Amino acid sequence: MGLGGISIWQLLIVLAIVVLLFGTKRLKGIGGDLGSAVKGFKKAIDSNEDPKKEEEKSQQKIAEDASKTTGSESKAEDVSSEQKDK
Repeated sequence: MGLGGISIWQLLIVLAIVVLLFGTKRLKGIGGDLGSAVKGFKKAIDSNEDPKKEEEKSQQKIAEDASKTTGSESKAEDVSSEQKDK
């Protein structure tokens, strides 16, 4: 038995019917479109997480630069604590 009581022969018959109905070029195009959609979805998810990380890094860099230019670490701590509150 195959998947859920469907034998391998039944799956092959369904595949043959789908190929006859749609043709191989159309199925190839659909597969490519589906693959690019999944790739775009993954990229969008990754890009949504990256700005948060980059924002935290830039805030830390601003705080470090402020402490270097003013010579006071307390001001840098105030800036970073204010940004964390947001």
